[in-house]
Amino acid sequence: MADWRLAVDIGGTFTDVVLLDAESGRVVVDKTLTTPSEPLVGVRTGVTRLLAKAGVHPGDITAPIVHATTLITNALIEGKTGRAALVTTKGFGDTLLIRDEHRYDMYDLQIEFPAPPIPRDLTFELEERVGAKGKVLADPTEADLETLTAQLRTADVEAVAVCLLNSYVNSANEEKVASHLRANLGVPVCISAEISPQIREYPRMVTTSCNAATMPVIGPYLDELQKWLAAEGFGGAVLMMLSNGGVVSADDAAVGPIRLVESGPAAGALAGSWFAKRLNIDRLLCFDMGGTTAKACLIEFGEPELTNTFEVARAYRFKKGSGFPVSVPSVDLVEIGAGGGSLARVDQFGLLKVGPESAGADPGPASYGQGGTVPAVTDSDVLLGLLDPAAFLGGDMPLDASLAAAAAQTVADGLGLEMIDTAAGVHEVVNQNMAAAASMHGVEMGVDLRGIPLIAFGGAGPVHACGVAELLESDQVIFPVNASVLSAFGTLVSPVRIDLARSMPRLIKSVEATERDDLLDSLRAEGRRVLQAAGVPNGAIVFRYGVDARYAGQGNEITIWVGEGDSWPSSAAEVTAAFESEYRRIYGMAIPDVEVEAITWRLSASATTSVVEPDDSIEPASGELKPTSTRPMIFGRGMAPVVAPVYDRSTLGAGSTFDGPAVVEERETTSVIRPGWSVEVAPDGSLIATREQS
Repeated sequence: MADWRLAVDIGGTFTDVVLLDAESGRVVVDKTLTTPSEPLVGVRTGVTRLLAKAGVHPGDITAPIVHATTLITNALIEGKTGRAALVTTKGFGDTLLIRDEHRYDMYDLQIEFPAPPIPRDLTFELEERVGAKGKVLADPTEADLETLTAQLRTADVEAVAVCLLNSYVNSANEEKVASHLRANLGVPVCISAEISPQIREYPRMVTTSCNAATMPVIGPYLDELQKWLAAEGFGGAVLMMLSNGGVVSADDAAVGPIRLVESGPAAGALAGSWFAKRLNIDRLLCFDMGGTTAKACLIEFGEPELTNTFEVARAYRFKKGSGFPVSVPSVDLVEIGAGGGSLARVDQFGLLKVGPESAGADPGPASYGQGGTVPAVTDSDVLLGLLDPAAFLGGDMPLDASLAAAAAQTVADGLGLEMIDTAAGVHEVVNQNMAAAASMHGVEMGVDLRGIPLIAFGGAGPVHACGVAELLESDQVIFPVNASVLSAFGTLVSPVRIDLARSMPRLIKSVEATERDDLLDSLRAEGRRVLQAAGVPNGAIVFRYGVDARYAGQGNEITIWVGEGDSWPSSAAEVTAAFESEYRRIYGMAIPDVEVEAITWRLSASATTSVVEPDDSIEPASGELKPTSTRPMIFGRGMAPVVAPVYDRSTLGAGSTFDGPAVVEERETTSVIRPGWSVEVAPDGSLIATREQS
């Protein structure tokens, strides 16, 4: 009997849907344009079309429906959030404007930061105070709470963030304020003690503010989605992909949407991790290029690295510190505005620039024929012959090359170049942008990316992967089956997981076991609640423990993980030894005779999902490999067109080999094999491209 699993991934340009039968391994995929103003419209279209293609009824799907999305990221980047208010302690209303006083470029006199997620005129101060050690020095009075409620009602806010001083030590005042507002205001309210109960005032406040500002974005959508699924007869609940690579219930995602900020990219990283283990590759660089953004994530020993802070909405994409430092566990990756919809322009110095602005799904690149007039990367790929306009999305969405040419000509005129050289320049510049971002990711992780294989996915990833690999000096690119929707597939192999943290600064040697265990008890209780809400039985939950520690007197911490179990697993001496070992690995030294201080205690609660294995084995190759057609392609500025073969991916057998230049087409994407590369088809249908050694 079939056991169908459904996955959905809303991207900035396309919405991807995947059906997988866990019994037979059959996989069916589809792709449709995202509808930014009403995301559910695109989801309904994609899911309905996919079910019809597979011959599956909604009632046949009883397993949880797993969902990834870029709605939260895009809302914060574009400033299209809800009308949220911030309530904070009297005297601290300017924190979001003051930030942490760090200048990401100390010599830039015109330094820019993104506008705060909640403006100053919607920030309200309250007479209350909690001391640094947790003692309540002043309670908010009922009269003050009534006045606050009236002010918020007059401001007509859609959500409220409550972030009071020192609430990570004692949340009593925050809970009192939130309780009053929930009872009397009727809008979603979140408190920093639940969203980010950690030290450092600005990161805690901006994280809570971003959460509140996006609650009106995700809440109504998830409510409409679940109502539609129920009306259609779907039997499975909705699980949402988090930035840390885990999934939780839709209800938990709705109250903590900031945890979804890297939902879609994290799903792609999990898919890359799944492939790395399957291919037995120790190091693999995920290269995910969609319609709006490109992501790079290093997989080491089968797992992506996690980070405890993630910066969103950077004013400058390569300048750390120019965005919002949200305190949420996330897969460590780099993301830039470089996708098929990224727009080309001539800057004030007469130079060609590509992105980060994107045409998105509406109007999309000029060749979509939906009103776009600025050339995008997809338009350039059409003009270079890398994409067949008639075969885009299997012919369901043909592109107009004449519109692409007209748009490219506007930029060519500004550069004083031929139109086709301009298109080649756009292709080259976006490849350079993505390679530079990936290199920066490697530098930040202390890893030399040269020689590390790439796995290419996303709708545009396979088109550009060989070019990016050449810039990174990588000699192998893997093009998996269904590469265009691999992030959606990644949600199907993701564990149910939540990462929680709470600050309690103590010298390691001075930690009282009772105090530590009380803190961990509260984290374990929250972890159990979240996982049980996602359908996990209590006995299947695994707890893993960590701590952010530093040498006493330092200003920053490193995270160490110390073990698993139902209770704290390590002694003070073991924690100190683990910290010194990690410190030595990062900095090449340890500092003798200085005490180690624990700042934030971490708990990861997880449960492995049932294993799914797609039936992706293909028949061995037989007979001579023949292309379905040929077409002229251009691979660089000033280069003459090269007539290259075009292969239909569904006709390639295991063991087939061919040399570039060539393209392999499937409905959802096109794999471009540049000159100097050769390809062998793996038993699972993956294309393994290898660069010839010069």
